[in-house]
Amino acid sequence: MPIDPLAQAWLDEVAATGNPPTHLSTPEALRASRVTPPAGPDVHKTADMAVAGPDGPVPVRLYWPSEDPGLPILVWYHGGGWVTGTLDHADATARRLCSLGQCIVISVDYRLAPEHPYPAGRDDAYAAVVWAFQNAKRFGGDSERIAVGGDSAGGTLAAVVAQMVRDRAGIPLKFQLLVYPVTDAAMDTASHRDATNEFGLNRDAMAWYWDRYAPEGVDRADPYVSPLKQENLEGLPPAYVITAECDPLRDEGNAYADALRAAGVPVESECFAGQVHAFFVNAHRFPEGMRAVETATTLLRKAFAPA
Repeated sequence: MPIDPLAQAWLDEVAATGNPPTHLSTPEALRASRVTPPAGPDVHKTADMAVAGPDGPVPVRLYWPSEDPGLPILVWYHGGGWVTGTLDHADATARRLCSLGQCIVISVDYRLAPEHPYPAGRDDAYAAVVWAFQNAKRFGGDSERIAVGGDSAGGTLAAVVAQMVRDRAGIPLKFQLLVYPVTDAAMDTASHRDATNEFGLNRDAMAWYWDRYAPEGVDRADPYVSPLKQENLEGLPPAYVITAECDPLRDEGNAYADALRAAGVPVESECFAGQVHAFFVNAHRFPEGMRAVETATTLLRKAFAPA
């Protein structure tokens, strides 16, 4: 599987920093090493606020594409292995999704592991959707047109929240945007076995992330931890599942798309050839990343359109 030369150049730049591999690092060092992407497109306005969470306020950042009333809403969860990531790191992606998707984006700063292991981040993610549904009119949104989405660990949270909403809240989600999601803690797929340091993210790094997010005592086979373990996927919202060819998460993301289809859920999916993990949120570097964003927002607008 040849890597896109632009992706290889990016990996070479990351390697040149001299930072230790993830599994030999610490959460603090890993967070300090993360680079904030360049600014995304202008949007009509933004606002930082907090929503009511299960254990206190959850910071969020809202993005509006216009002053129009009754705008659709995308609740977005950033990636970072449940250990890293901030509203600032997710800002450029949220701006692209808002501008191209013509929807309000609610970017969620859920609690991170290992200080706050499972289920803290999951519970914050779920609380944000409930808040969006209950308060949509107050911030100019449409409670009948809500979607969830996220990349990597955030894609896991989006998939899990879609299941939780179906099981607990009955909120009529319109769509789920799952960008190279983590769906199974087993890490036993061919793409995990074949992943090497040459592809950036690898099995050692994923094992490190899992140990911090779902440490000993957490049932990793619980579908709210590993959404692919869910036996009943019927009734979930339509999905667009993005995977990258040179990514250890490729096979489990594709497997989740297949499982959703088998349950009768409308699914569109694409495995982007030659791409590595994080190509979507680095769309400023990769044309294929921007194409993925454009496809995702086209499908979002379609899902939000009146019947």
